[in-house]
Amino acid sequence: MNDRIADETELIQTYLAPLAAPGALGLNDDAAIIPIEPGCDLVVSTDPILAGVHFFPDDDPRDIAWKALAVNVSDLIAKGAQPIAYTMTLALPDAPLRSWMADFSAGLKEAQAAYRCGLIGGDTDRTSGSLAIGVSAFGTVPRDRFIKRNTARIGDHVFITGPIGDAALGLALRRNPRAFPEITSEAHRQTLLRRYFRPAPPLAAITMLRTYATAALDVSDGLVQDAARLARGAGAALAIPVAALPVSPAAECLLKASPGSIDSLLTGGDDYEVLFAVAPSLVSDMRAAAADIRQPIHELGVLSAGSGVSARDLSGKPLVIRAGGYDHFRRV
Repeated sequence: MNDRIADETELIQTYLAPLAAPGALGLNDDAAIIPIEPGCDLVVSTDPILAGVHFFPDDDPRDIAWKALAVNVSDLIAKGAQPIAYTMTLALPDAPLRSWMADFSAGLKEAQAAYRCGLIGGDTDRTSGSLAIGVSAFGTVPRDRFIKRNTARIGDHVFITGPIGDAALGLALRRNPRAFPEITSEAHRQTLLRRYFRPAPPLAAITMLRTYATAALDVSDGLVQDAARLARGAGAALAIPVAALPVSPAAECLLKASPGSIDSLLTGGDDYEVLFAVAPSLVSDMRAAAADIRQPIHELGVLSAGSGVSARDLSGKPLVIRAGGYDHFRRV
């Protein structure tokens, strides 16, 4: 029995229209309306995900949908913007199965609930290539409170909102379930996989970032590469002591057995935590604000004169970092 959807109308009206936000006009028009509060700016982020690049074609469609929205929301959060809506383009190699679309829609619904935004439009196409999902997410930020990534200053303290490297380890487990025999806890292994499948950018941190961050960006291409972007904006250097790195219990198990794995944690992408700088005079207040909202934060170092990002082991010796981070076009 062929259980593929019959046409574009069924795809949109059955599976996507129920996700429509106010202003989307039930996805029955060619445009949408986004109401903006007085005194706010509209922030836009676009970050597509592609089968075979950002996810596996046979991944659970609920996880694919979650990731498609979450990676865009992550950029908004790092800018201090509250997500409000998104558009989505779906380029499909064939008419999808109804069961696949039902699960994909369910994953989007979960992500929308978590990040408090709704679908307002987009497009569907058939492609001769792989499945491609393009999301453009919209958020609002009070006028002149947008957080740039290149406005940190020498002397600022650098923080991150959560553990690094879990998603890279989860990707390795997705490729090879027998990877990392050092991690014997099945719960730890499932945590790593979940961090890869379902990134969780810190929505609760928006107001704190808006209030205290001098610069911020999400960690999508690896800590070293994204920290270098933050430091470059300040015309500064950042030395990260390994002891300061926030790692999960699963990653800690791996590091104890294989200290060389630190390279994967420093350069692996898809963490979607927020890296941010804070002026020295505001660090104490920022820590108190983070504690009030129960937002984990971890200090990585202080921006100093110089350039580039380095890491030092427990004895203070520089670590040789073999890879700089993820780049779509870097030749290997």
